[in-house]
Amino acid sequence: MSHTQIENQLAGRGTLLRDRVFMWSLFVSLAIGVLTLAVLLIYVTVKGWPRLDIRLFTNMPSVRDAENAGAQSAITGTIWVISFTALIALPTGVLAALHLEEFARPDSRFQRFIEVNIQNLAAVPSIVYGILGLAVFARALALGQSVITASLTLALLVLPVIIISTREALRAVPRNIRDGSLALGATEWQTAYRQTLPAAIPGIATGTILALSRAIGEAAPLLLLGAVSFITFNPDGVLSGYTTLPIQIFNWTKESREEFQVLAAATIVVLLLLLLAMNFVAIWIRNRTQKRW
Repeated sequence: MSHTQIENQLAGRGTLLRDRVFMWSLFVSLAIGVLTLAVLLIYVTVKGWPRLDIRLFTNMPSVRDAENAGAQSAITGTIWVISFTALIALPTGVLAALHLEEFARPDSRFQRFIEVNIQNLAAVPSIVYGILGLAVFARALALGQSVITASLTLALLVLPVIIISTREALRAVPRNIRDGSLALGATEWQTAYRQTLPAAIPGIATGTILALSRAIGEAAPLLLLGAVSFITFNPDGVLSGYTTLPIQIFNWTKESREEFQVLAAATIVVLLLLLLAMNFVAIWIRNRTQKRW
């Protein structure tokens, strides 16, 4: 065996060893992350299990009677806020993405300016949106500490994510579908509305629900907006006061009594179940509507 062949064999073994070390490093990193998450979920579930009963859903919060306190106002407020967030952000984000991807000129300076800003806004910390919502919606527009203020702020928070995910879903639609529709005499708007947009629904739905899942778990911007952490009534309109699950959890974790810590853990489990349900809906919509081209 020549000297060159020996060197090649040694180099091959060295490369194989590095590949294995890298692969095992990735596996260990994944295992650490999954195990940490599993331990946290088990800990929260076990700690909050005694209060995972009907009282958590039917009773109002209390600062004294932890045994009978519940999170009904927080659950209802979360539903109100996230519903109006979806009503505001979903059509706005989808239509904006449709315009940028299908109708705007790709060589336009204005479009490039918009695209750069959308990419930058997607990385802005949520606390900045809270400051913006406080200055514009709560004070300048005099909407106060209301459901609509929170919804508008969270809509701005998730809007860049919805636009980006919708554009990616539109790009995944094959070009020949558009060309075939245009060749049959359809206008660009008809092609986008009846062919491109329906074909992109799986990606749009998945991205939108994941963006709304992020909005549900946000507490920092709502704290800046003055979200009341202790209320004993459900919202009855867009200008009503409100609280949400993250705010209520934040309020209970500050209490020194162990009963409130157990109550906070139970509420965390409810919030996690709500997030898992939304992700399940996203997966179900994607699987039911997904097409293979």
